[in-house]
Amino acid sequence: MESADVIGSSTTPLTWHDFLERMRQPSASEFVKAIKSFIVSFLNNSREPERDSAAVQQFLSKMEAAFRSHPLWAGCSEEELESAGEGLEKYIMTKLFPRVFASLPDDVRTDDQLHEKMALIQQFIRPENLDIKPTFQNEASWLLAQKELQKINMFKAPRDKIICILNCCKVINNLLLNATSDEDPPGADDFLPVLIYIIIKANPPQLHSNLLYIQRYRHQTRLVGETSYFFTNVLSAESFILNIDAKAISLDETEFEQNMESARALLFGLSGEGTVQGHQDGGNLAETDMRKSTSPESSGAESRSDELHIRGRESLGKIPSASDLESKGATTIMKHEDINQVFQEFPYFFSRAGDLTISDVEDLLCNYKQLVFRYICLSKGLGIPNPSPPRSERPGESQHSSQTVEVSEAIKTEDEINETLADATNDLNGLLAPVVEESEFKLESQEVPTRDEGGEATQSYSQHENLGI
Repeated sequence: MESADVIGSSTTPLTWHDFLERMRQPSASEFVKAIKSFIVSFLNNSREPERDSAAVQQFLSKMEAAFRSHPLWAGCSEEELESAGEGLEKYIMTKLFPRVFASLPDDVRTDDQLHEKMALIQQFIRPENLDIKPTFQNEASWLLAQKELQKINMFKAPRDKIICILNCCKVINNLLLNATSDEDPPGADDFLPVLIYIIIKANPPQLHSNLLYIQRYRHQTRLVGETSYFFTNVLSAESFILNIDAKAISLDETEFEQNMESARALLFGLSGEGTVQGHQDGGNLAETDMRKSTSPESSGAESRSDELHIRGRESLGKIPSASDLESKGATTIMKHEDINQVFQEFPYFFSRAGDLTISDVEDLLCNYKQLVFRYICLSKGLGIPNPSPPRSERPGESQHSSQTVEVSEAIKTEDEINETLADATNDLNGLLAPVVEESEFKLESQEVPTRDEGGEATQSYSQHENLGI
């Protein structure tokens, strides 16, 4: 499909570094001045999303047209020109990210409302509530799709964010294809309910702002075809979740409200043992709550329910999810001025396979055992009953052996990072990609982070000083 070709063309090795290298050439000075002027002008204007989006779209189109007629790209293939456009978009939007992402109070409120609603509903929703067929219920594939979506806040470039969405959707699509026959292929009516369920279970923070950001700042010529189809489905899923009610998930109103109250109690540690046990056993939270209401201690049930609702809304944002903590940790690492110091106790972190020797095997095995032990401990702490090791793909493995391979064969985020982390697992690749990219840039430039107009340190990328930005 058209979109797949566009995305695929931008996965050429060193796409990002190639763009920076070309921008350092003396003949690119006019491009550098234009980029600098646009960023300064943009940051000096007041926030107005529609106008800001139009300005970015127009600038990207203008610059890409200029690339095509410039000697720097003379004789280049369409693939290389496409990569130049991807590099430009990534550079511009990384610089503008603090200014345009979740920048309006209304967007932030919607983010909070959506995150809260999913946190509550995920406590009791079941596949049957969304009429998901039993043949499409595959927990392993669902968890994999959730993990892909939860990576979305690890990245700043619109392309990298939408790739997280596409990988999630491709896992779901592959699951549906494998579960049906060629004579009866799955349709949108099969795909959307599974996607809704996955999004609710994943509950990525700031989902609304991420979708708006992609809509506004991903170049419109690339938001087409398969990419557009999957992205539109995610927008539909978001709308469904925001407006979800008892009827939407095949529950009566009383049962729905009781489940919501029980979910609030469960989330904030205010429920009794009966409610928690009922949830763990897969029972209906509403039934447990009704049993409690018949006890002598239930005289103040209504006032307590109101209290739970108020306290729940006030406290929900204070409880970080695993993906929140991962995002926070990755952001902290990327802001560190000396990446070498952060990883000084892990000498193989930046190594490639060809750098290793036989004598390194013993150390690597020891490090592996420590990593597995910590992984199992964290998994148990998060309530994962049977944690399994993430699978990595090796050259020569069957491309149809598992859903994990299907994802790794889909679209890769952060092209140049794939070389550094070629042997890393899918999970670690998603978490560490921005960290390694940032470390590569800092090792090359050792540039002091700049500060935006609000006084907060922004990310430093290699060659910014050379670009004069």
